[in-house]
Amino acid sequence: MMLGSLAMVRLLTELLSHDAYGELALGMTIASLANQMVLGPLGGGINRFYAIAVEKGELGGYLRAVTKLIWYTTAIIIVFAVAATFGLAIFGMNHWISICVSSLVFATLSGNNSNLIGIQTAARRRDIVAILQGVEPFLRMIVFFLLTARLGTNGSVVMIAFALSALFLLVIQAFFLKKMIKGAQNSQYKKEWTAAIWRFSWPMGVFGIFTWFQMASDRWALQFFASTSEIGRYTVVYQLGYYPISFMTGVAMQFVVPILYQRAGDVKDGGRNAGVDNISWRMIWLSLAVTGCTFLAATLWHGPIFRILVAEEYRDVSYLMPWMIISGGLFSSGQMLAANLQAQLKTREMIVAKIATALSGLAMNLVGAYLNGITGVIFAGISYSIMYFFWMTMLVTKMSRNKCFP
Repeated sequence: MMLGSLAMVRLLTELLSHDAYGELALGMTIASLANQMVLGPLGGGINRFYAIAVEKGELGGYLRAVTKLIWYTTAIIIVFAVAATFGLAIFGMNHWISICVSSLVFATLSGNNSNLIGIQTAARRRDIVAILQGVEPFLRMIVFFLLTARLGTNGSVVMIAFALSALFLLVIQAFFLKKMIKGAQNSQYKKEWTAAIWRFSWPMGVFGIFTWFQMASDRWALQFFASTSEIGRYTVVYQLGYYPISFMTGVAMQFVVPILYQRAGDVKDGGRNAGVDNISWRMIWLSLAVTGCTFLAATLWHGPIFRILVAEEYRDVSYLMPWMIISGGLFSSGQMLAANLQAQLKTREMIVAKIATALSGLAMNLVGAYLNGITGVIFAGISYSIMYFFWMTMLVTKMSRNKCFP
């Protein structure tokens, strides 16, 4: 998956100008909005309650509830896409309609695909997960080549290629889900599972709005204070610095989180909860160590890495790669702490921390872009990641103390 993604970076930087690459990056922020507000929170709830459903012998009812929730969230995004299209047309921003609609279609398909992969991950069917995730970036490249032969090369075509690839994988996932429902016991729909997943997920949807503002503000701040071309250069640094370290920690989390959820169960057993804490902290220290080693390697070899992986006109920003790795590593470590809280059904306790750090990160991105362009935004991201990591650390530590000293 990482090799395919890096190959896609090389391909797109060769074919897209700075402006076109920046336009694509802005389109991806629209896709991330749907993910942060709706699909991502739902996926967290789906993943968390799989182990509980298995323990209670109600896997079939849980899967039917998941199916209904996926249809509900898809309908919400369709309504949003229609409203956005009319809004852009009214304000005369017709150029953005294609990128906006294609981004939301891609977000819907890829988000639902990720949520169904989450079920396979929770079931520890890692062979299926590995195949589907490993094929996806190469499938994107194949579809992209086929489309560019007819439609040319621009940000909208890239988003359409991504969406068609996600649709193909989603059809396969739907087949697996249907097969799981048929093979599960007690497959009658129960609204209690819908309510439980919703109670767990809605806090993540609330702070997901603010998280999205922070995540998207780096690109939009550069658009406002610099240019679309600068967004393209920044995005390359992000994809080669932030993405790989996030990917590595994400692989670890994909392996460990189902174990955490199974260990925690319904969080009524103190011994099981202590085991969750123990595993979580080991993973966090490992993540920090990997981040430090990767930072040192990038400091030494950022130049050769960029010469291999990106087109020549993007290579002047390679020196920023190590600092982007620090930002991504610290944030990913904070996400591991958040996974601990989610395992113990403490999503509401994260609302204040998530919103406060997101708003602070938004402000820092605006100031950073205004003062120093790409460099300012990257160091604003580091500051945000540090703040987020330490706040999550305090929440987990406080939770552990409360369990020890009620």
